[in-house]
Amino acid sequence: MILVTGGLGMIGAHTARALIDLGQEVVITSYRQVDVPSFLAGKVAVESLDVTDREAFLALGDRYDISDIVHLAGTVPGEDPVSYFRTDTTGLLNALDAARTWGVRRFAVASSIGVYIGRPERPWHEELDLPTAELPHLIVAFKKAVEPLTTHTLQGSGVQPVVLRIGSIWGPLMDPESPFSPVPPYVGALLRGQKPQPLYADDGGDSCYAPDAGQAIALLTTAETLNHHTYNVSNGRPSTNRELVEALQGTTPEVELELLPGRKHGPGVDPYLDISRLTADTGYKPAFDVAAAVTDYVDWRRSNAR
Repeated sequence: MILVTGGLGMIGAHTARALIDLGQEVVITSYRQVDVPSFLAGKVAVESLDVTDREAFLALGDRYDISDIVHLAGTVPGEDPVSYFRTDTTGLLNALDAARTWGVRRFAVASSIGVYIGRPERPWHEELDLPTAELPHLIVAFKKAVEPLTTHTLQGSGVQPVVLRIGSIWGPLMDPESPFSPVPPYVGALLRGQKPQPLYADDGGDSCYAPDAGQAIALLTTAETLNHHTYNVSNGRPSTNRELVEALQGTTPEVELELLPGRKHGPGVDPYLDISRLTADTGYKPAFDVAAAVTDYVDWRRSNAR
């Protein structure tokens, strides 16, 4: 059985779904979120767990025969950065403790596309040295620290670490007002009958639909062998707001959507992730292009709040 912490979040739920589709038994944990999405209902075991509670975390091993862990649980920073770092570091260390105690085969953990910030190359690939750079968010800073904490903690344990450098993911279950993707708030405005604020046509970069991200993580968790311990997780191509708006125009032809010319901050190429390593080791191929993702997401949001 595979454990997915944070399994009712956007990426966690789609990872659990993909694991089930691969024939795996899955137990997911959640602390604050209680609503199980329709595509998981009756298909997974659900445990309420505060991952900062070490004893409660380890007790899962008494109830389930856990073979692999996908650690995606995390919190949103408040005003106190020390409190945020303490909470999420404690949760990570408890998950790593459980991995070593249970002797699982593989431990996959969420890192971020943001660890590459400061590299001028396009696309970003795993062989690049991570730069020392000012980071835009506490979450990115923590994800950058997750990588050595995980790999060093698991050295000599027999547990294989899998660092997931997750790209810009959007889709069903994302906060509809998320600042991390323009798509959910844009679609939300459309569904409320409002005209969204125009986007710059050539802005964009890395963008991956959540079911594809879940599929990639599931394949990395279940692959018979992996040749590396760090993988980019995305769809491997840049996209633009022009593609997004053109796809949305097809789903809502009654609203004339506007695009501003060019890029907000002038010429350049927005960053995106190279997924050659992921594809070579797992055979992963994204199922959704921009048009298919937009169609699926609009249909989902017409019946779901997020």
